[in-house]
Amino acid sequence: MMPRKNLFLATAIAILAAPAFAADLPIRTPPAPMLSPVPVYNWTGFYVGVNGGYGWGSQNPLGLIAPQFSQANSFNVNGGMFGGTIGGQVQVGHVVLGAEADADWAGISGTSTTTITSLPITLRLSSQTTGFMTARSRIGYAADNWLFYGTGGAALLNASAKGASIAGVPCGSLGIAPNCQNSQLRPGVALGLGVEYGFTPNLSAKLEYIWAGAISGASTQSVNTMRVGLNYRFGG
Repeated sequence: MMPRKNLFLATAIAILAAPAFAADLPIRTPPAPMLSPVPVYNWTGFYVGVNGGYGWGSQNPLGLIAPQFSQANSFNVNGGMFGGTIGGQVQVGHVVLGAEADADWAGISGTSTTTITSLPITLRLSSQTTGFMTARSRIGYAADNWLFYGTGGAALLNASAKGASIAGVPCGSLGIAPNCQNSQLRPGVALGLGVEYGFTPNLSAKLEYIWAGAISGASTQSVNTMRVGLNYRFGG
């Protein structure tokens, strides 16, 4: 058995040597804090919105009020538009598939003068598109907050035309276009491209070009539109 004196000496040596031994040990740095993953923007959800813009194109109003005398008399029309949007979409990877419908009040109008030589009669024609509606599918590519898309579907245009005689046989006489005016809802097709940016998980803004064309009997119409819109998405 070790004498008490030797035991005391060994204990003192161990206590004195401990700090030096600890100094030789490698210093362990605390683990780096775990970073949260960067959130990826999600375009999935149902949405409602407002849109507005400008439309321009051409129309053949004589075919709307007097198709029996329809001839190549299309003229330019232009004006503003404003309305609402509703839609829904789902994102799978970078691909976004959806459907969208909109209804706009429009003031796309124009005037022109044409002569029907077989009567003869010269008419001052005016044309106005007061309604612009579409129902379209959308397919897009999502790059986080940016969405680039193409769209296509059906269009419905509400157009009116009016004629007033300025020379020759008075409009409305001899059974020629008795009312000298007419309005009609005309179905057609719509195609376009657009880009949309998400400011928040639920709020986004878009810029899009939509072309719509409609034919009803002898009356034709072609409208180009450039619109901006603001959408609020549920479930973002």
